[in-house]
Order: sequence, then structure tokens, then C-alpha cells
Amino acid sequence: MKKTKNSYKKSGVNIETAYKLTKYIKKISQTAFKKNSNKNNIGNFASTFDLSSQKIKDPLIVSSTDGVGTKIEIANKLKKFDTIGIDLVAMCVNDLIVQGAKPLFFLDYIATGKLKLNQMKKIIKGIVKGCKISDCILVGGETAEMPGTYENNKFDLAGFSVGIVSKKKLLNKNKVKSNDVVLAVPSSGLHSNGFSLVRKILKTNSLNNFLKKELLSPTKIYVREVLKLVKNNLIHSSANITGGGLIENIPRSIPSGFGANIDLSKIKVLKIFKWLKSKNISDIEMLKTFNCGVGFCIITDKQSAKKIKKFFSKKFEPYQIGYINKSKNKINFIKRIKW
Repeated sequence: MKKTKNSYKKSGVNIETAYKLTKYIKKISQTAFKKNSNKNNIGNFASTFDLSSQKIKDPLIVSSTDGVGTKIEIANKLKKFDTIGIDLVAMCVNDLIVQGAKPLFFLDYIATGKLKLNQMKKIIKGIVKGCKISDCILVGGETAEMPGTYENNKFDLAGFSVGIVSKKKLLNKNKVKSNDVVLAVPSSGLHSNGFSLVRKILKTNSLNNFLKKELLSPTKIYVREVLKLVKNNLIHSSANITGGGLIENIPRSIPSGFGANIDLSKIKVLKIFKWLKSKNISDIEMLKTFNCGVGFCIITDKQSAKKIKKFFSKKFEPYQIGYINKSKNKINFIKRIKW
């Protein structure tokens, strides 16, 4: 038989490696999510989820998609891939809970120039861990080997999550009223935003042990705590502090005619942000690029604010940074942030 000169493998795509990864994902999913029928989803053309298992009256389906941005480049640089999967889940599910939705399931999309099995296994393991923290399941995804589009050591991640909430429990900014308070829930660090600026700064600064730890610290997942608040009717509105920082995200959770007065001096700034600030970045640039120590915001009445703290661990205990009143401006800053 004449030996063929061309094959998919010779073009740079190794289907056998992809099969091995699918087998691994199926195995880890069956171990992690025993209570759900997702064991039959991995490897199929599409995934299913039994909505009848959710005893919610007048349900609304809520969806979200996101990625981890150029934090991937830091993972590549440090050759550490066990946490960015958690980031991927966090960036999606933390958006779902802003509307009071309980995450149900998650799918991932991984595109790479060359499929590296051990690297991908670490990423998937992180995704599964993020799903477990979020009390949702990994039902499927897609891994694409794309030589020519991505270099051999490059890859990208995207996540897709779906949640559910009763119409009566849906959070929206129309519940916000004058004299409500704005609570800051601490972040775990940079989360997954602003890394293009971080990488620019790293070009002239060496990576010490402090930075290695901080830069890949996984995004805090707020699902369990926030859903308990939703269940107990303790939230009027909320905001996930992601890209755009406090400046862009808090106004998204406030109705027209009202404004949030934020006392920047009350923010508990984490060490990593103080380090970044020392690299010739203005206050405004810091506030619109990074979370500066505030990973999530809750808007509620004063009475409920006192009850909310007990639902969080001490490390992530919410504290007041502002209040709501009638205003033409969605956000007003009081005092300066203490670096």
C-alpha cells in the first residue's frame, strides 16, 4: 500500500490526544458530580440538564459567558495551570448571582495551538473545583487544537454558565432606594482583570515570590454566600466588580435618578494593589482597571446590612463603603483612597 504523505496529525492536530483528554474529563466529572446525570453528557454532541429537579416556582433561566483574559499569559510564564480553571468558573457564576440566580451547569471552551495533555488536565481539574465551589456541574465543553491560529505554547479559555431564579427572587436595580447602604465584599486579589496592564509593568519589574503567589491567586467565588442572602431577602441589588472596576460596575446596579456615594478612604486595599499603585498608576486608572480589594458589592437597607455579615467568613466579611441617595450622577466618590 502506498504510504500517504498527508494526515491530520501531520498538519498539527492530534485527535488521539483529544480522545485521551475527553476520557479524563469524563472520569473526573463522574467522580466530582455523582448526584447528577451529567455522567452521560461528556463526549456527546450536546449536553442535557433535568430542570424538573429544580423546585422553583415561575423560574427564569439566566446565562453568562466570560474568560480569564491575559491572566493566561501569567500562567504560561509561571507554568502553573491549576488555578485558572477556578477563575474561569468564577468569572461566569459571579455574574449569575448578581441577578440572584443559582448556577446549574457550566461548559468550557479551550482553544490551543498544540494540545498538551498534562497542562489541559490541570486546567480541567481547576474548572471542576470551581464548579464544586459553585454547587453547579460541568456538563460539557469543547477543546480545539488550532495550529497556525495559536502558537504551540498558547491557548485561550472561555466559559459558559446557566443558572435559575424565581421571578420573585430576581435581583434588579429597581429595588434600590434612598438611604440604602453599599457594602464591599473583599476580593481574593486581582481576580481576572487588568492583566494586560500588570504584564506591561512586569516588563520592568522582576517576579518575586510575593508576585508569583498573588498574580495567580484564584478569583473568589461568592455563590454560596450571596445565594443565602437572596434566600433571606437581604439584598436589593448587587454588582460583580470585574473589568471597569468600581467606576463602571457599581452604576450598572443603580436605577436612574439615584447615585452611590462611595467613601474611597474606607476601602481595605490589598497589598497587591498597593504594589501596583507604586508603579506610577493614577488613582482613577486603578479604580477603573482593578477591583482594589472590593470583589463584589451589595446594596441593601441598613437593617439588613447588620444581618449580612454572619453569612461570610471573617476574611470576606462585608463592610460599608457608601450609601444611596437621589442624584444625577450614578456614582460619586468621597475622599481619596488610602494606598
